[in-house]
Amino acid sequence: MPTTSSLANQIDALLPQTQCTKCGYPSCRGYAEAMATGEAAINQCPPGGAEGIARLAKLLNKPVLPLNPENGIERPRPVALIDEARCIGCTLCIQACPVDAIVGARKLMHTVIAGLCTGCDLCVPVCPVDCIAMLPVTGEKTGWAAWSPEQADAARQRYQLRTARLQDEKAAHEALLAQRAASMREASDKTPQAEQDQKKALIQAAMERARQKRESS
Repeated sequence: MPTTSSLANQIDALLPQTQCTKCGYPSCRGYAEAMATGEAAINQCPPGGAEGIARLAKLLNKPVLPLNPENGIERPRPVALIDEARCIGCTLCIQACPVDAIVGARKLMHTVIAGLCTGCDLCVPVCPVDCIAMLPVTGEKTGWAAWSPEQADAARQRYQLRTARLQDEKAAHEALLAQRAASMREASDKTPQAEQDQKKALIQAAMERARQKRESS
């Protein structure tokens, strides 16, 4: 009997790694873990389509189900295209892309690296000027017929690298804030006592005025 973690690994290996969140979870890994614990059904991944459901059903020894329409429909794989003439360089699409498939800089034109785009659609709703279109690029091919295991593995790796980078940036930002707070406390400790007492008195007076105002209203 595989552990929940090892089962989640097996399930995750069967998912397309588009990181589109259409399954209702923040990532393909999150969906895999939910299926491993029995929390989620096997028919919530539109990019995997019917073939993906069949693969999951076989692994988990469950009956094949139709794709849940609440999660979306199986369709040809799209790729995002930015109308560069209308792009205002806000970077919101860059922030939304889960696999770093959009490049650009603030107040400069952005562009999509088509070979890296997973067709997740996440960049579309955040664009304030509606300059992103999702164009189908696989003809009549849908699901796993439109997406290879190699592409899925590459997308997973890019998502993991991006996640690690964002965590490092968050940790660095929090460390900087902590350093600034420590510096402010140190400066406060060096402030003459009379000045500290004056600040406390001003704060207490402001609080008292606020209290009186509440009571009179």
